[in-house]
Amino acid sequence: MSDPQQPPEPQGTAQDPWESGPAANGEADRLGQTSRVGRLAATVERLRREVREAQAEADGRALIELAKGILVERLRCGPTQAARQLAELAGQAGVSPLEFAVDVINQASRDRLSEVTNAFLATTTAVTGPDASPDSPSSAVRLRAAESGALAAQDTQAVADSLLEHALTPLGAEAVAIWTLEADGSLALAGSAGFSAAEAERWRHVPPGVATVARRGLGERSGHWVRSLSETGLPSIGRHHHPDGGRFAVPAGTGGRIHGVLEISWPTPLEHPRPQIVRQIEALAELCAHTLETYTPHHGDADPGPGPLPEVTELMDLADGLHDPTLVLVPHLDADGELVDFRIHHVNSRFLDPAGRPRGVINGALLLETYPMAAGQSELFERVERVYATGEPYRARRIRLTALVDDVPLAAVADINISRHGGSVLLIWRIEDETARLASLLQHAQRLGRIGGFEENLLTGEITWNGQLYELYGRPASSSPVSLENLPAHAHPDDAVAIGRFVRTVLHHHRPASASFRLQRPDGVTRHIRVVAEPVLDSDGQVNVLRGAYQDISAHHWTEVALAATRDQLAHSEQQSSERNRLALQLQHAIMPPTQAPLEVPGLQVAVRYRPAETQHLVGGDWYDAVVLPSGLVLLCVGDVAGHGIEAATGMVVLRNALRGLAVTGAGPGQLLSWLNMVTHHLTGAVTATAVCGLYDPDLHTLRWARAGHLPPVLVRAAEAAPLPLVKGLLLGALPEATYEEHEVQLAVGDTLLMYTDGLIERRDRSVEESLAQLLTAARTGLHALDQQLDRLLTHSRSDTDDDTCIVGIRLA
Repeated sequence: MSDPQQPPEPQGTAQDPWESGPAANGEADRLGQTSRVGRLAATVERLRREVREAQAEADGRALIELAKGILVERLRCGPTQAARQLAELAGQAGVSPLEFAVDVINQASRDRLSEVTNAFLATTTAVTGPDASPDSPSSAVRLRAAESGALAAQDTQAVADSLLEHALTPLGAEAVAIWTLEADGSLALAGSAGFSAAEAERWRHVPPGVATVARRGLGERSGHWVRSLSETGLPSIGRHHHPDGGRFAVPAGTGGRIHGVLEISWPTPLEHPRPQIVRQIEALAELCAHTLETYTPHHGDADPGPGPLPEVTELMDLADGLHDPTLVLVPHLDADGELVDFRIHHVNSRFLDPAGRPRGVINGALLLETYPMAAGQSELFERVERVYATGEPYRARRIRLTALVDDVPLAAVADINISRHGGSVLLIWRIEDETARLASLLQHAQRLGRIGGFEENLLTGEITWNGQLYELYGRPASSSPVSLENLPAHAHPDDAVAIGRFVRTVLHHHRPASASFRLQRPDGVTRHIRVVAEPVLDSDGQVNVLRGAYQDISAHHWTEVALAATRDQLAHSEQQSSERNRLALQLQHAIMPPTQAPLEVPGLQVAVRYRPAETQHLVGGDWYDAVVLPSGLVLLCVGDVAGHGIEAATGMVVLRNALRGLAVTGAGPGQLLSWLNMVTHHLTGAVTATAVCGLYDPDLHTLRWARAGHLPPVLVRAAEAAPLPLVKGLLLGALPEATYEEHEVQLAVGDTLLMYTDGLIERRDRSVEESLAQLLTAARTGLHALDQQLDRLLTHSRSDTDDDTCIVGIRLA
């Protein structure tokens, strides 16, 4: 029997927990691991608590510093005095310095609203003045009531009622709508007054991209004015009630961020508001913006829009999950609440600073201080500011970004994506990859040049084509590529020799080669193709791979064919033209040599000069004649057939010979030109010409002459030179019949008479009168023999038309 005083012995396999053994060791390890996990979890929780406390302490210090700044401004004291004053006032109020700092900041915000309203009040009083009726409330009372109603309102609907009742009705407005800008760019009607409930319900939501009066006001800083809705056709709330009424929409924003739009309606057309009225409405819009900051839409589960700021940590997690460099930006306001910059709140792990600075330096810095070039050519800062103000995302491709690295501007091309998330901005950019850009450039070059590349592995038989080559062959991408050895089967039979030479050069002679052939595609289209290939040799000099390209040169081929045909046609035409000009020049020189043997006339010297055109294709129809008639009179004439070439030369021959034949009749110069006009009109095929015809009487020393649209002769007497009177006479060939006046001049001993064509004096940049004056100056200068005088006139001629020139001169000995 056992002793009842002794404890019972252990049963089974139970062991002492302090006893050594495998079971004891496993249990100890498990307990130890559990203990370590618990201690680690406690440590993590303690660190999290310390971080939260540090953040709260930092936020508290920031609020206290902000309150100290407000006291410095209000009390006109230094920071130390402001800190002492803050502590004393907190002690007197029985609250902590942090709680008192919050009260100071809230009071400053209310004072800011009061300043806005006071500015509005002062402007309105200056514009409208006191009310004319003593029974109506004054402007100051109305605006104070509007401010009180806006500050005491629980929602934007009450704000709209207060603004219409106290501030807008005295301006003649009949209704007001307050729109809030949501995150997706749409507009929601936050409050309205003066519109029916049914109308407000229909306009509860305006999708993004719909052009309305409010949308136009959102995009203009100074607001959008509409004289009459019927003139613009823009849709808006209440349009059917007063279609001819005016509208004014002003963006409502604070701190650089637009929260919505204030739209005011008038029952009649609205002329452009005066600047004072515009400032009043802008003050009302800023008053509405403070209410819209805390506005929450009532429809569904839509995005809260410009309501309370989302957790920045969620946005940071989103940035860390992106594969592109991303910055999380938060607005940085000045003491007056104006947006001056953005602070880089977070930088994701993909971000690389162009200047090589670590992310810790970039994180927490201001955007413009870190990247001052953001406000330069790329206008990046303005884009970020616009997105933050309106909430409309911005995307752009291939924007040039510039960063200063050691005072040296470095540029890069990137795709930009900017979006607003609550009160923060997400800036994403993707630097253009040089390899991808070059690959894209190569693809576009192949497409524009109609080039397709290939690679053929002779060891494995694998052939690789790009997409452009399949298009050149007219084959689907699923079909098998064609090897170089099988190329003749797809080419025109006449090109087999050229292709065979090309393949032998590449495969057997191991040299690059090219060939042109006609490709016969499966769709029946024949294209002119140029193929280029080169072999890739191994260490033993054997060909392993063939690389090359095909290019469609059909357009080039047909262009060359057309150019060859054009060149042949031009050569033929040039040859014909040259032959015609040569014949015309020979004909002209045969009839009118440059000089002519002198006429044997007693007491009279006669000299003629002919200067052909310097360019053969300008061979004209200028002609002259000086001949003694059977009656003893001397026929003197010059003429100019219109045009150049063989037609002008043959016309000149007809007129010159016709005038010679007509002169034998003994008729006067006027009658001769009348008959010559009939010949020109009826027998020369619509040729026109000018001419001067004269008959000199050696016995009486008189010259009877007439002109047909030609310049009159010039008489040189002693040291004076002057043209003969301008008698009437129409150019030859203009009318079937024409009469010509005659004039007679008595010549004295030593007188010189000059007849000439316009090639002697005509200039492109001067009038005929100025050119004739130069000729008279040259004719009276110096006393020379008649031949020398004519040569001198030709030598010093200032004509620049490269035309034929004829001169006939007589001098009484």
